[in-house]
Amino acid sequence: MRSAPPMTALTLDLSPVIRLTHEQFEQLALANRDLRLELTATGELVLMPPTGGNTGRRNSDLTYQVESWNRRYQMGIVFDSSTIFRLPNGAERSPDVAWVTLERWNALTAAEQDSFPPLCPDFVIELRSKTDRLQPLQAKLAEYQANGCRLGWLINVQDRQVEIYRPDRSPETLHAPVTLFGEAVLPELTVATAGLW
Repeated sequence: MRSAPPMTALTLDLSPVIRLTHEQFEQLALANRDLRLELTATGELVLMPPTGGNTGRRNSDLTYQVESWNRRYQMGIVFDSSTIFRLPNGAERSPDVAWVTLERWNALTAAEQDSFPPLCPDFVIELRSKTDRLQPLQAKLAEYQANGCRLGWLINVQDRQVEIYRPDRSPETLHAPVTLFGEAVLPELTVATAGLW
């Protein structure tokens, strides 16, 4: 029996037919809850495949470590990979882990909090799964950075690397770090990476 080929993200260029508004994209995403959808700033619809067990396990561990820190310091709100954020450039993105300061979260209306929040997270993590191509993830991190993200981690399990994105700086690449730090954005956050490699 042959195994199925790995699934990769599919990108649909809808521009010849329609340009989805935020409201239309939100309706589409809510009507198709079994699909993981994103919308690029140029209006392309991205369908992302479900993750495998190892990626899900790694992502859960990362979310847990950030949430554990956040419960202790209570400086913001942690979001998992099912949350879609409406970035200032019009893209609708769902990082694997995201964090927003309490001040920025509380500045949103109740309706904005219930919808796809119209802001870029202060901190994001993108975890490269077995089927992810590296370049689109790097472009995504650069997009977060350009839209106001203050700290981003691209965890590239396959190459045992972490790319760290900060405002107005080129990404820094770490090779199989033992610990990652939240720096000034998430003070005293330390994330152990032993379970990732």
